[in-house]
Amino acid sequence: MNKGELVAAMADRAGVSQKDAGACLDAMFETIAAQVSMGNEVAITGWLKAERANTAARIGRNPQTGAALQVPAGTRTKLTVGSKLKAAGKSRR
Repeated sequence: MNKGELVAAMADRAGVSQKDAGACLDAMFETIAAQVSMGNEVAITGWLKAERANTAARIGRNPQTGAALQVPAGTRTKLTVGSKLKAAGKSRR
């Protein structure tokens, strides 16, 4: 399912226009991104948790030459799947 299909399904289920459903979806992801970029955790109980995680400095390898190089410490976004999404994935197998 791509974003357009998701927006259409949301609009149908909520009984709103696709434009409104799309605006809500965009607003949700923009809000999550803004909060995570500020270092805040966003938890939607049972569905997902998004948080900023620190990564340690490490030694990497150039895939073309094999030469070692220093990868600096940084941050990444960590997404954790909640129990409702885990259950949904298991029920379809």
